[in-house]
Amino acid sequence: MQRLFILIVGMPGSGKSLVVQAARDLGLPVYTMGDVVREETLKTYGQITHELMVSVSRSLREKHGDEVIALKTIERIPSDQRIVVIDGVRSMREVDVFRKHGRTVIIAIHASPQTRFRRLLERRRPGDPSSYNEFLRRDLTELGFGIGNVIAIADYMIVNECPPEETLNKAKSILMELVKEHGGNHS
Repeated sequence: MQRLFILIVGMPGSGKSLVVQAARDLGLPVYTMGDVVREETLKTYGQITHELMVSVSRSLREKHGDEVIALKTIERIPSDQRIVVIDGVRSMREVDVFRKHGRTVIIAIHASPQTRFRRLLERRRPGDPSSYNEFLRRDLTELGFGIGNVIAIADYMIVNECPPEETLNKAKSILMELVKEHGGNHS
């Protein structure tokens, strides 16, 4: 049976981690594309910052093509996993890579810029913006990778302006529907 890749896309602070949590709660395997960049950044610089990750991400794409991170993510996925959730798709070239390896469904998660900025200030991850201007620059970087095009063609859109439990339940409902459509067995 053909593999199913469930691709998660959203701007920083939109709530992708809630969709990932829903997938893990349902026992679905999750692969984060950013892990490829984090590992390469650590290998190259010995530390991880947002700026270094953006630099490494751009460098990888310039040297090996826009699809390199998707290809490196696919290499990590065991061939017997029939349904796989991919966190952090950023471009149509990456979507196309997954389409060559199976059926794809894109779930976009959206929240207003004000909501996303507030969440990023509250979560305080290393590299998160500390000013609204920095936040806007980060958004422009993401949009420069082509993330807006992926969001625009999403099969499902979750608007995340509600309490986290509601978003988590919406995500679980969509994921359960997709697993059922695909034959119910994800391993």
